[in-house]
Amino acid sequence: MTNYNQHFVYLLSILLISFQLTSCKTSKNLGNNSNTLEKSLLWQVTGPGLSKPSYVFGTIHLIDAKDYFLPKGTMSALDNVSKVVFELDMKEMSDMSKLMGMMNKLYMKDDKTLKDLLIEAEYKAVGDFFQEKGLPLFMFERMKPMFLSIFASGDVDPGGLQNGKMKSYEMELLEMAENSGKSSGGLETIEFQISLFDAIPYEAQAKMLVEAIQKGNDSEGDDEFKKMTDMYKSQDINAMVKMISEEGSDVSGFEDKLLTERNKNWIPLMLEMAKKEPTLFAVGAGHLGGENGVINLLRKTGMKVKPFN
Repeated sequence: MTNYNQHFVYLLSILLISFQLTSCKTSKNLGNNSNTLEKSLLWQVTGPGLSKPSYVFGTIHLIDAKDYFLPKGTMSALDNVSKVVFELDMKEMSDMSKLMGMMNKLYMKDDKTLKDLLIEAEYKAVGDFFQEKGLPLFMFERMKPMFLSIFASGDVDPGGLQNGKMKSYEMELLEMAENSGKSSGGLETIEFQISLFDAIPYEAQAKMLVEAIQKGNDSEGDDEFKKMTDMYKSQDINAMVKMISEEGSDVSGFEDKLLTERNKNWIPLMLEMAKKEPTLFAVGAGHLGGENGVINLLRKTGMKVKPFN
């Protein structure tokens, strides 16, 4: 049971840190033609206060093992830094007491249940979906619907990380950092990432869960994941921004909190860390491009940011 809980909460964190690629698809401020960037996932950062270069690496949080690759220059960048920093401190995922202490944050307030949020036909469809997976819905009745959508997402196989069919760039980079004696850290906490979902009404979350299940049934979710994977492999962060900004979503109005504000919050933290020691920052590739993406925000501070290969 302990292993199940650890794996389940880890998958929930994957859902959180990849939220910009699966849900926030209506922002009108993510990118435009005047902010077109080179096709690159790996960027070098130099400038005032930095004794040595730091780097920004755009990840895709889950990818089929057959599609996994490291962009040219990645190993050199890792050799040049003494610390690797992720959106989330990945070491927290091995702290079982911390993980278990947050399980209560996954549930809706006021004893609200999924049945309260859906019409009868929708509730039956959700129940049938979970029954097919051998997961009776009564076990998850009070869980926030967005967390349940992890099981319906076309790009998340709950067992994929364990059986080797899927890879996590965060886990791979963490292992490489640890094997080379480098320290690691995070820009956000698990508590903060979980709190992001409190900005989305339960009704909207429930609707997104139903739509995720419907997409999974008609293969639309798989098509979106393949499209995003192809963009990632071509290192086209502009296309990723365009895809995110053009597609509709039920979380319209929450993009600033879920994306733009986070990007802006990261910049002073990244600069402070980079001034202390050369650092590789590994964040979702969807955060890199656009007017309020990490690359342009760093440049606005006076930093020189260019592709590294």
